[in-house]
Amino acid sequence: MTGTLVLAGTPIGDITDAPPRLAEELAGADVVAAEDTRRLRRLTQALGVQPSGRVVSYFEGNESARTPELVEALVAGSRVLLVTDAGMPSVSDPGYRLVAAAVEKDIRVTAVPGPSAVLTALALSGLPVDRFCFEGFLPRKAGERLSRLREVAGERRTLVYFESPHRLDDTLAAMAEVFGAERRAAVCRELTKTYEEIRRGSLRELAEWAAEGVRGEITVVVEGAPEKAVELDEDELVRRVRVREDAGERRKEAIAAVALEAGVPKRVVFDAVVAAKRSAL
Repeated sequence: MTGTLVLAGTPIGDITDAPPRLAEELAGADVVAAEDTRRLRRLTQALGVQPSGRVVSYFEGNESARTPELVEALVAGSRVLLVTDAGMPSVSDPGYRLVAAAVEKDIRVTAVPGPSAVLTALALSGLPVDRFCFEGFLPRKAGERLSRLREVAGERRTLVYFESPHRLDDTLAAMAEVFGAERRAAVCRELTKTYEEIRRGSLRELAEWAAEGVRGEITVVVEGAPEKAVELDEDELVRRVRVREDAGERRKEAIAAVALEAGVPKRVVFDAVVAAKRSAL
C-alpha cells in the first residue's frame, strides 16, 4: 500500500497556536520535509516533541529535485509530513509540486489544519469577507507590479496580498495609483506576535504611513472595486474632470476622484484627459 502525504499548518507567530495534531504528526511521521530545518528544530523544541523519522529540507531551491525522492518514499508506504516556516504549505510556500505529484500517483493527501495569515488578516481587516481572492506576492519590478495590479483593478472581491516590509510603501503607492487613492485597505503586521498591528485606512493614507518605514511580516487586504452603476465614455470622464478642476481641484486629485466614481483605473481617466487635450490643439 502507498503512504500518505500530510500537509501541516504551523504557527504564523504565537507557538501556542499549534494544533495538538501537529506534535503527533511530527513524532510519528516516517519523513519530515521542512522548508527550514533550523526553524523545525525550534518548533519541535517548543512543542516538546522529537521526530522519530528522517528529517529533510524542502525549500524553493531544491523543491524540484527533492520531489521525486519524496514521492518514491510515499509509493513505498511512508507517511511524509510537509511543514513550512509558517502557515499552510503550498500557500506562497513550497508544496504544490509535491501535492501534484502525489495526486498523479493516486497517493492519499491530507492535512493538519493550522493558522493562516490570509484568513487571519481577512477576518481582522474590517473589509467584506463573503468573497475574496488571494493574489500572493506582487512582482518586484515596478512595471510588472503595475501591470499585475491593472489586471485586477475591476475585481469586485476583496483582495489579499503578501508583501515584503521594504517594498510595502511602493506597493501601496502603486495600489493607490491603479485602484484609486481612496480605496479602503488594511495592513496587517506581525499577526499573532507581540507587536501585532492592524492599520486601516485609504490606500493614500496607508502609503503615507508606510513611507516612514515598516518592519515585520506583512499581509495587505484591499477592498474590492465598487460596482459600476453606469458605463462612462471618455468624453464624460473628461467632462467630469473639468467640472472638478473648474471648482478648484488640482487635476491629479480630480482624475483620482473621477476614476473612483466611475470604478475604473486612474490611468484610464488620465489617458482620456491627455487625448482630449491633444485633440484640442
